[in-house]
Amino acid sequence: MENIRATAFDVFDEARLLGEHTDMIIKSNDREFQVHKIIMCGCSTYFRALFSNNWSSPQHFCEIPGISQDIMPLIIQYAYTRSVLITQENVVELLVAAEMILVSGLVDSCCQFLESHLCPENCIGICKFTQDFFSCSKLRCKAKHYILQHFEEVLHVSGEFLELSLEELEEIIDEDELNVKQEEVVFEAVLHWINHAPANRRQHIAVLLPKVRLGLITSAYFINNVKGNALVMENQACMPVIINAMKTLFDLNMDEPTNSELMHQLTRPRLPSSILLAIGGWSDGNPTNEIEAYDVKADCWVSVAQEDERPRAYHGTAVLDEFVYCIGGFDGVEYFNRVRKFNLITQTWQEVAPMYERRCYISVSVLDGLIYAIGGFDGHQRLKTVECYDPNTNQWTMMAPMNERRSDSSATSLQGRIYICGGFTGIECLFSAESFNPETNQWTLIAPMSTRRSGVGVIAYADLVYAVGGFDGASRLRSAEAYNPLTNIWRDVASMYNPRSNFGIEVRCGQVISVSAKDIICTLFIFLFNFLKIQVVNGQLFAVGGFNGFSTTSDVECYDEKTDEWFDGNEMAIFRSALSCCVASGLPNMAQYAALRDTVQTQDESDSE
Repeated sequence: MENIRATAFDVFDEARLLGEHTDMIIKSNDREFQVHKIIMCGCSTYFRALFSNNWSSPQHFCEIPGISQDIMPLIIQYAYTRSVLITQENVVELLVAAEMILVSGLVDSCCQFLESHLCPENCIGICKFTQDFFSCSKLRCKAKHYILQHFEEVLHVSGEFLELSLEELEEIIDEDELNVKQEEVVFEAVLHWINHAPANRRQHIAVLLPKVRLGLITSAYFINNVKGNALVMENQACMPVIINAMKTLFDLNMDEPTNSELMHQLTRPRLPSSILLAIGGWSDGNPTNEIEAYDVKADCWVSVAQEDERPRAYHGTAVLDEFVYCIGGFDGVEYFNRVRKFNLITQTWQEVAPMYERRCYISVSVLDGLIYAIGGFDGHQRLKTVECYDPNTNQWTMMAPMNERRSDSSATSLQGRIYICGGFTGIECLFSAESFNPETNQWTLIAPMSTRRSGVGVIAYADLVYAVGGFDGASRLRSAEAYNPLTNIWRDVASMYNPRSNFGIEVRCGQVISVSAKDIICTLFIFLFNFLKIQVVNGQLFAVGGFNGFSTTSDVECYDEKTDEWFDGNEMAIFRSALSCCVASGLPNMAQYAALRDTVQTQDESDSE
């Protein structure tokens, strides 16, 4: 049916170009275009209304003002073929014209083009341009989300940032969704905007300063860069903000009244740009379907509401686009070849193509947009087979097998290769590790680890492959080691606080807590003292839950390769092992996976209780 339709419209378009059977001439800036009324009416209610009063007239002219002679032939071409070449040079004018004469399909095509070309240089312009077009509301939301998620890049490269109005800038920096590594960036952005036109903008510091979460910046930066800033000091309206920020940062009891609403605004955590998900596992003697999300900015775990999903443990997970794929596993009775994907936007589950083999104790890795399911246990034997899933075709393909049978191993991808380490053969725990080259479809043994590790956590981090914890056949392990693919050498790294096997492991870029002492030097009413405070560090490795040799655990540790140190993280709500962890970034509905910002209690607030 679609082929018949396409053929018919090709004939109509050919007739138009030859001037056959046309019954209307559209005039645009002294250029005339012969068309068929019925075809033009089919693409727009504008033309249907325009032609309705003169439908029976055999031939007449219709002039459409406001559309250039270069854009009108594109609209006519779209009416006949439902396709047109959209370019960066014509998209804005084409969108305006399509919106004006109600060619909704062409409006959608232009919006899709602009969305696909969003970048730090143009996102502000696209957001402002589309605010007057009702039919472009989805694109405007996408552009605003892009601004918030890429704010630091936008700040550095976008000339449009400096042309924002006060109201537009205020709206951006007030958003919980604003993605900044450190709140200091927001204060610097305010200064950058004001200094572009200081004579007209310097008084706006009083409006913008309360939108900066001053309670989240470092005390040293506050003293050196905020409190003594000339713009702040000269504007008396900033003083309540500064006083309340000082109370928050330094836990001071001052005579000045406290504005609780302002205090909350100054300490309100922004939403994380990415979330760490802990999915399923073995808890209290049974498999679970629980999903928890770690809100790194609020330092807490959040239970994710979901429809009733079948519990599973010893499974693998992978994130592609807005979907989390749960692959294989075990529910206490059945070994799965089933694969389900969880839509992070709608929070609904959907079955996709099953694997060829049942795989419990599976290893999963993502490379070049494909999911690899590696090894495992099918209920009878340990596997060396590997299969690959293409989400575009919803099909699994068998790949070259590994050199060794492995269940309870773990895999990761790094620099175009997949690495799998350790595991269990059914007889012994393994030292060995292998790498897979997708270009040759070949597995190659690499240098073995220094320790046997079954139930190990393996993850790519800082250009190395880390193998963490596990079981050596006698006891659960705290130790960790890192592999350099360039030298084919493993080296020891710092050990975890707690032994664990069959745990979740991930690297999450964002804020992570660690505790350290600081010396704060303050002037005027502030005394010299030391205190403990949350630090902001980026790009940590997380070890989540697992089995410690005696019981399942809910504890969490995170590792920073820069300092080669482990830190305690906030515990999950439930004890579990055999879970799987993954990270999702840039979700438009991130608030659904984060703590409620109106009820989040900061570290300073809890310490004062």
